[in-house]
Amino acid sequence: MGFIAFLKTQFIVHLLIGFVFVVSGLIINFIQLCTLVLWPINKQFYRRVNCRLAYSLWSQLVMLLEWWSGTECTLFSDEATVNTFGKEHVIIILNHNFEIDFLCGWTMTERFGVLGSSKVLAKRELLYVPLIGWTWYFLEIVFCKRKWEEDRDTVIEGLKRLADYPEYMWFLLYCEGTRFTETKHRISMEVAESKGLPKLKYHLLPRTKGFTTAVQCLRGTVSAVYDVTLNFRGNKNPSLLGILYGKKYEADMCVRRFPLEDIPQDEKEAANWLHKLYQEKDALQEMYNQEGIFPGQQFKPPRRPWTLLNFLFWATVLLSPLFTFGFGVFASGSPLLILAFLGLVGAGN
Repeated sequence: MGFIAFLKTQFIVHLLIGFVFVVSGLIINFIQLCTLVLWPINKQFYRRVNCRLAYSLWSQLVMLLEWWSGTECTLFSDEATVNTFGKEHVIIILNHNFEIDFLCGWTMTERFGVLGSSKVLAKRELLYVPLIGWTWYFLEIVFCKRKWEEDRDTVIEGLKRLADYPEYMWFLLYCEGTRFTETKHRISMEVAESKGLPKLKYHLLPRTKGFTTAVQCLRGTVSAVYDVTLNFRGNKNPSLLGILYGKKYEADMCVRRFPLEDIPQDEKEAANWLHKLYQEKDALQEMYNQEGIFPGQQFKPPRRPWTLLNFLFWATVLLSPLFTFGFGVFASGSPLLILAFLGLVGAGN
């Protein structure tokens, strides 16, 4: 094991990375709070500032995927579709089978310059979570309770508010509503049978209300829907903990572009369109399981240095005083603190 690989397994290193992320996130949240004074003066400037503040936080997680673990992400698509990335407002539909599927999505938004302005339809409980929920609040993320009777007006209002968003945004929808498990899949297919819908093998039955509402409210703003089907080579099931320990994965993402004008405006027909899409996604997963590859050309968008530089900036700002203090302690020979430090290092072995 090389020295860098050894460092990636050490608890003290993980602790320092977590410290940088949490403290920088709280600083960013405070700055975002201060930017609220900009909203009544210049709403679009407020939005642009918060896109960059959000980027400064989320890109630290992308850095872990791209630079720390070295995970590779390959796109399977066509050149015309790839050429539109980062140049239009879109709705993203992504399967929800893996713990880090959102992170693979984020690395693609980063490589095409839309990480800071990416959006999601999120659970309302996340609104009260520091760093995640607070950052999303200032980004005008749409929150919901998953009860359509209570969510309808809130979701419609939130989506319509994004109609004049100044930065290209990718609006992510997990139409399945929750992450895939065997138990959830069994229950979902029982519902499909009761409703006379075709059964799916690799996905849960999509919930159509969020999709049809997003399409209706963002029509005229959003140009297309990108359907993304994600899988990992070697039948791997990666985790955030694996990424933190520096494990390298190979992610394959099949991306198909559907112009918004091709999606029916009628709510029932749009719902049927989504069900058909998930049947196609199921077929793509079956093909991948059998052949180990998705159809289409392969593209590997190069990683950019900004995620690494951003993390190094925060690490320098936040850890330099910590290490200066630590070296001062060692120089003064405080036995208690030295033993505490050695105990932390030993805990990682």
